[in-house]
Amino acid sequence: MPDYRGLVDEFVAKLNKRKVEGSQATARLTAELLRSVVSLQKLPCKNQASVLIESVRSVGVQLIAANPIELAVGNIVRRVLHIIREEDVSILTSNTGDLNLSTESGDEEIEQDNNPSSFAASIADIYRSSLCAPSLHALLEDAPSTKAPCRIYTSGVDSEEKDDKHSLSRKLKHFVIEAIKTLIGDIDSCHDQIAQEAVEHIHQNEVILTFGRSRTVLKFLRAAKEIKGSFKVFIAEGAPRCQGHVLAKELAGQGLKSTVIGDAAVFAIIARVNLVIVGVHAVMANGGVIAPIGMHMVALAAHKHAIPFVVVAGIHKLCPLYPHNQEVSLNEMRSPSELLEFGKFSNFMDYSTGVGAPPLHVANPTFDYVPPELVSLLITDVYCKEEEILKLENRLWTSNVVKKLVCLTENAYSIHV
Repeated sequence: MPDYRGLVDEFVAKLNKRKVEGSQATARLTAELLRSVVSLQKLPCKNQASVLIESVRSVGVQLIAANPIELAVGNIVRRVLHIIREEDVSILTSNTGDLNLSTESGDEEIEQDNNPSSFAASIADIYRSSLCAPSLHALLEDAPSTKAPCRIYTSGVDSEEKDDKHSLSRKLKHFVIEAIKTLIGDIDSCHDQIAQEAVEHIHQNEVILTFGRSRTVLKFLRAAKEIKGSFKVFIAEGAPRCQGHVLAKELAGQGLKSTVIGDAAVFAIIARVNLVIVGVHAVMANGGVIAPIGMHMVALAAHKHAIPFVVVAGIHKLCPLYPHNQEVSLNEMRSPSELLEFGKFSNFMDYSTGVGAPPLHVANPTFDYVPPELVSLLITDVYCKEEEILKLENRLWTSNVVKKLVCLTENAYSIHV
């Protein structure tokens, strides 16, 4: 049994009991666990990347099953799988210069040329092209590409190369672990990176509407205040958990004027609003978002009054799945006690009498789904070129509303279409 099994079981138990809340915390803990899995996994002399991939995939299946509603878990698992493949290709590029390689794809064969280094690089490029490109759709995919990777054969490996296999094993693990550390750093800094874009979207004396509480929104508004000065914020409380009350207290501590309103009052005040800025639980591959319950109503109000509906979300929330995928769990029910006090309604909700079903049922769903046509803008912490944004729009954001992906950091993830 692998040494990391105890760590996996402990984290699975936390996910099952919902002791880990928030996509960022879940994503970070998942990445830390997978870093431990890679570190503790014993690798054979051959097929080291395959062993790592199988170990991470096996652990990932357990984590996703423990809490299917937390899509950030699967996102990080797929990202780590991509890192392993990427690092394996990099090692292949740097260590096959002295090997006699031949490749075979279908009926075609590539022979070694007079320059071993360039030939090795070409082999690595062919293999790299077979990997899933980390686009918004395929960034976190772990499924193989439609192009089958070419078969790579080695011959004439000298004794020194055989003796060096253990060092190659350590090299692969070291590079993967370092890449996962970088991923953890990106997760930690995503709020600050997104907040840097606030100056472009919030202006002095504007009226902003937000919903519930989001740490990303908090830092976004805080960054705007430092540069743009005063503006007013309406906060829909986000019943039944009423996290908007917490956000209002935090903004007051920063000297920002805010007004807390009931969720049902959104349509009443929306005409006074210049911009809606919200945080979400996940961003799906079609551009729709999974957000706290009540968010769909806010999006409809903004759409009705032609007010921009802006979503701020870290890259760990971008999910390659579609809402209609069978493995996607869009919702779960929370405790009825958030809506009704059991002491006052216990006579109507008591199952202990054994006489039929109770006359009162309470439904308390956690999330809403906001379709892509209601989302005006997505701001995240990923860097890409302007022309690539247009390609992403054409491929993924199929609604009639113009979609933009605002990109901020060059060292996060490259995007290829």
